Amino acid sequence: MEKIVVIPTYNEKENIAAIIKAVFSLQSNYHILVIDDGSPDGTANIVKELMLQYPHQLFLEERSGKLGLGTAYIHGFKWSIDKGYEYIFEMDADFSHNPNDLERLYAACKDGLGDVAVGSRYVPGGKVENWPMDRHLYSKGGAIYTRLITWMPVNDPTAGFVCYTKKVLETINLDEINFVGYAFQIEMKFAAWKLGFKIVEVPITFIDRKTGVSKMNKGILKEGIFGVLKIQWQSMFKNYRKKVKADTSSKIITPFTNELAAKSN
Repeated sequence: MEKIVVIPTYNEKENIAAIIKAVFSLQSNYHILVIDDGSPDGTANIVKELMLQYPHQLFLEERSGKLGLGTAYIHGFKWSIDKGYEYIFEMDADFSHNPNDLERLYAACKDGLGDVAVGSRYVPGGKVENWPMDRHLYSKGGAIYTRLITWMPVNDPTAGFVCYTKKVLETINLDEINFVGYAFQIEMKFAAWKLGFKIVEVPITFIDRKTGVSKMNKGILKEGIFGVLKIQWQSMFKNYRKKVKADTSSKIITPFTNELAAKSN
């Protein structure tokens, strides 16, 4: 029980069964957690049927209503941490991310190249296929803009194909991650970077979805533009590190208390 892929879904009936079977065909003992936001097209029912075929590998968390990409991943991260997974992936359901590349992201973290491995479109060897020119401009321009504002050394900050080691997600205070769209992806990488974790980018080919409907909209773009400014501004006041509760269950012995004990005797 080492690796789990978190896949958020909303109306992905055309893709969900195929993406699940593609991940399991890797024969590398991946588990999958689907977070479905009440898809009216029956996505969750398809997952439930497949759970009978993969009873110990496939899991489903259903939420009522479309609550956003960021909150879905946070829900999945917390669930995965509680279950003890060491490597936690995020991936789209629509095959824009090639399931075969999971192995390369995993190897990057497993071999110690990084604490976070990002499937990147904008490093040598990475590319995008089937995107219209305006999407290219928005995405590439947004990546450059994010680096200029945040100084974060990541070429593809909005990438949604990522492997996190457990220690990263356990250290980040996930309740402090406030964005729900593409700014969520930026803030997660920013938080990991600010906390001193190493981020490595693995080149991938991003292929635009062939079936289903894209979730991109003007609101998401707006959040990305203004969210970056907000992330940088808040970083001057916000500490992304999770607070560790003090353990008062055991008595702490110090040289001072030892001295008092000696005098009382």
